[in-house]
Amino acid sequence: MYSLIVFLPILGSAIAGLFGRLIGNRASMLVTTGLLFVSAALSVVAFYDVALQGHDYIIPILPWIHSASFMVDWTVRVDSITAVMLVVVTGVSSLVHLYSIGYMAEDPHQPRFFSYLSLFTFAMLMLVTANNFLQLFFGWEGVGLASYLLIGFWYTRPSANAAAIKAFIVNRVGDFGFALGIFGVWAVFHTLDFDAVFAAAPHMVGKSFVFAGHNLDILTTLCLLLFVGAMGKSAQLGLHTWLPDAMEGPTPVSALIHAATMVTAGVFLVCRCSPMFQLSPVALQFVTFIGASTAFFAASVGLFQNDIKRVIAYSTCSQLGYMFAAAGVSAYNAAMFHLFTHAFFKALLFLSAGAVIHSMHHEQDMRKMGGLARAIPFTWAMMLIGNLALTGVGIPYLSVGLAGFYSKDAIINSTFGAHSSIGSYAFTLLIVSAGMTSFYSWRQFLMTFHGRYRGLDHQHLEHSDDHAHDEPMGGHDDPDAHHAPRLEEVHESPLVMLVPLGILALGAAFAGAAFFHYFIGEGAQGFWRASVFVGHGEGELPVWVELAPLTVTIIGFLIAYYYYILHPDLPRKMAARRGLLYLFLFNKWYFDELYDFLFVRPAFRIGRFLWKRGDGTVIDGLGPDGIAARVLDAARGAVRLQTGYIYHYALAMLLGVVALVTWFRIAGGML
Repeated sequence: MYSLIVFLPILGSAIAGLFGRLIGNRASMLVTTGLLFVSAALSVVAFYDVALQGHDYIIPILPWIHSASFMVDWTVRVDSITAVMLVVVTGVSSLVHLYSIGYMAEDPHQPRFFSYLSLFTFAMLMLVTANNFLQLFFGWEGVGLASYLLIGFWYTRPSANAAAIKAFIVNRVGDFGFALGIFGVWAVFHTLDFDAVFAAAPHMVGKSFVFAGHNLDILTTLCLLLFVGAMGKSAQLGLHTWLPDAMEGPTPVSALIHAATMVTAGVFLVCRCSPMFQLSPVALQFVTFIGASTAFFAASVGLFQNDIKRVIAYSTCSQLGYMFAAAGVSAYNAAMFHLFTHAFFKALLFLSAGAVIHSMHHEQDMRKMGGLARAIPFTWAMMLIGNLALTGVGIPYLSVGLAGFYSKDAIINSTFGAHSSIGSYAFTLLIVSAGMTSFYSWRQFLMTFHGRYRGLDHQHLEHSDDHAHDEPMGGHDDPDAHHAPRLEEVHESPLVMLVPLGILALGAAFAGAAFFHYFIGEGAQGFWRASVFVGHGEGELPVWVELAPLTVTIIGFLIAYYYYILHPDLPRKMAARRGLLYLFLFNKWYFDELYDFLFVRPAFRIGRFLWKRGDGTVIDGLGPDGIAARVLDAARGAVRLQTGYIYHYALAMLLGVVALVTWFRIAGGML
C-alpha cells in the first residue's frame, strides 16, 4: 500500500506525458486525477495506521548504490511525520488536479500540464518518504525540476521563462549548501541513513574540526549547511526572491507549490533532522532569526502589492517564517502543526484567487476589482473562510477558532515561552507580522469583493505590477484576456473548480480543532513518537501574551476597513505621494535590484569578458581560428605564384636547380 502511494502519481505522469496525444486531453486528466485520488485515499489510511495507531514501517524497494563501504538503498520510510506529509501532499495535490480540470479546460497542452503536476507530486512523495539523506536529495532535486517545468509551463511568455530560470538558479544556491551538508554527514558518520546518523549525533557534541585555521563545531556546521538548503526551498530571507515570480505559472501550480509541497520541504527537513538540530543551539538560534525575520519581511512587502496572487505568495513566505521560528525554539511539533493547517487555508486562498481570476477574464489587479461579492457569493464565502483561518481569528481562552488560530498562536506562544533573547526577538516580530498579515489579508478581501466595481476604470494606475495577468487559458493571443469584464458578466466558476474549494474550506475551518490534541496537545508525545523531537510546553503565559495575536489581528482589520471601505480614495492618494517607506515596501526592500547589482550584472560582465577575450581572442585566436587563418594566408601566398607565364615557371625551375646544387656542394664539403 505504501509503495502505491508513492508510485501511482509517477504512473499517471508517464501515461499522460508519453501517451497524452494518443489518449487525448480528457483521458489524460482523468487518469492522473484518478490515480492521485487513490493515492490520497491510501494516505488517509496510512495516517490512521501510522500516526494514530502507532505502527511505523520501513519498506525496502530496491538496492541503489553499493560501492565499497558506501551503501544506500531505495527505501520507503513511513512514520508519523511522513504520514502527516503524505496526507498534506496527496490531499492538496488531488484537489489541485481536480480544480485544474476546470481551470485548464481551454488550454491546448493539458496532457503535458497534468503530467508535470503528477511528476511534481511523485518527487515530493519521494522526498517525504526517504529513509536517508541521498534519497531525500533525489526527491529534493526532482521537486526543483518539476517546479521549473510548471512555472515555465507557458514557455512562449518571456516572463514565465525568466521566472522558471530564476527559481531554478536560486534554488541551486541553497541546494549547493544542502549537498555540502550531505557530504559532511557522510564524512562524519560514514552513513546517510537517518536512524544511524541521529543515533550517532550525540557523540559529536562538542567536537570540532579545523577549517581555514579556525576550529568549527561539527554539528553546528552540518546543521547550518542543511538549513541553507531549507532556506532556498522554503524561500527564506536571502533566498526568497524566486517565490513571488513563481506566480507566472498557472494558478493551480501556485497552489501546489506554495501551499503543501515544494515550499514546505525545508520545514520538513529541519523537523526530520530535529535530533541533530536539537544538539546545536547556535544553529537553532540562526533558524529562529531567519524565520522571524522572514515572517516580518514578507508581511511588510505584502502590505502594498496589487496582484491578488502576489499578496498570497508573500503571505506564504511569511507563514513559512513562522514555521521556522517555531522549529528554532524547539517547537518542532508546532511547526508541523502550522504546516498542516497552512496547507488547507493557503491552498483554499490560492484556488479561490484562481476562481476570481477565472471569473474576471484573467484579470489579477485588485484595483480593477471590487463589489464581486454579489456576482460570485460562493467564492466570496470561501475566501472569507481562508482569510479567517490565515489571520488566526479565534478566542484564546475558549480555544475556539479556525485552523490558523490554533497553530499560529501555538508558535507565537512557544517563542515567548523560550525565555531567551532570540525567542523575544522572534515573539516581537511575529506579533507585528500577525498585525500586518491581518491588514494585507483583509485589504485583499475588501478590494476584491466589496466597495464599488472598478473593472471598467480606464485611469492610469501608478506602479502597476510587472505581471498582473494570468495567462489566457484559451491560448496566448486572446485579445480580451487582459480586459476586465462588466460586472454583469462576472459569474461563478464551474462546479469542478468549486468542489475543491468547499473541501479545503472544511479543513481550513476544522483541522486545527480536530488535530490540536495530537499535534501539540497532551497526546503529542504518543502521536509523534521518535519521528520529531517534542519539547516541553510553554507553561503558564501572561494574559497579554494570550491576547496579543487577537488584538493585533483586530487592529489590522480595522485599519484595512478604514482605508478600503470608509475612505477608499485615501490609498490612491497616499500611493501617488511616492513616499520613501511606500516605495521601499512596494519594491520588496529592493532585494531584486540589489542582487542584480551585486551578482547578475557582474556575472554577465565576467561572462562577456571570458567569451570575447578568453574564448574569442585567446583560445580561438591562438587555437583553431589562428591556425586556420595562417593556413589561409599560406594558401593565398601560394596562389600568387601561379601566374600562368612560362618564363616565371622557368625562372622558378632554374632557382630550384641552383638551390639544389648549392645544397649538395655545401653538404658534400661538410661531409
